[in-house]
Amino acid sequence: MVAPPDDDVLWARGITYAYSGSPALTGVSFGVHEGEVVALTGPRGCGKTTLLECLSGRLLPDDGEVWFNGSPVHTLTQLGRERLRREHFGWIDPAPRLVPELTVWENVALPMMLRGTPRRTARTTAREWLDRLDVGDRERERPAALLQSQRQRVAIARALAATPKVLFADEPTAPLHHDDRGQVLRTLTAAARSHGITVLLATHDSEVAPLADQTVALLDGRRVGAIPAPDAEGRDACSVSA
Repeated sequence: MVAPPDDDVLWARGITYAYSGSPALTGVSFGVHEGEVVALTGPRGCGKTTLLECLSGRLLPDDGEVWFNGSPVHTLTQLGRERLRREHFGWIDPAPRLVPELTVWENVALPMMLRGTPRRTARTTAREWLDRLDVGDRERERPAALLQSQRQRVAIARALAATPKVLFADEPTAPLHHDDRGQVLRTLTAAARSHGITVLLATHDSEVAPLADQTVALLDGRRVGAIPAPDAEGRDACSVSA
């Protein structure tokens, strides 16, 4: 193993992964500085989600290395990777995954309380983030009473409120209306910078690139310099499932 650069909070070298023999990632490498916002771009099904899962320890790459703060993630046990995700990483799915029995503020406060934050402190922080994402007036509701777009804002607030070292966001604005996406993306990236949170954001949203410090483009599971446009019939130039 080769140690990563000292100033990289997250570093990947030669990441390779296949699903039942079909390559999803092939030799992807890059480094990320603390507090940096990185946009992972490319056609649908070209490995963005798989890359996020390998970097976060959800999946073990078939080959290659992943390092977090100078420590190898790819050599950790499953328990070690789970602890890493609980204590240092955050995740936002394309669709919100909230606990239906909990109220909105309880959903946002839950990760903080699991880390030992007092209930009152966790609730205050949860309220602040719900207000920033324009769903503070729904804090006492349960998820079933909210619109899909509101539930996604709650999920984003939950991820940010815990102030993870690294936040992995997989198409976080997918359930949002177009007019809402810009505001949510600006809130997410501004919060990341003000709190020193490193963000890796997989997206098709054209509004992300200007907000990112670095763009990593993928095509057929490989890192490329640019992504070609869809063909004449509007199909993405990629067929490998992520």
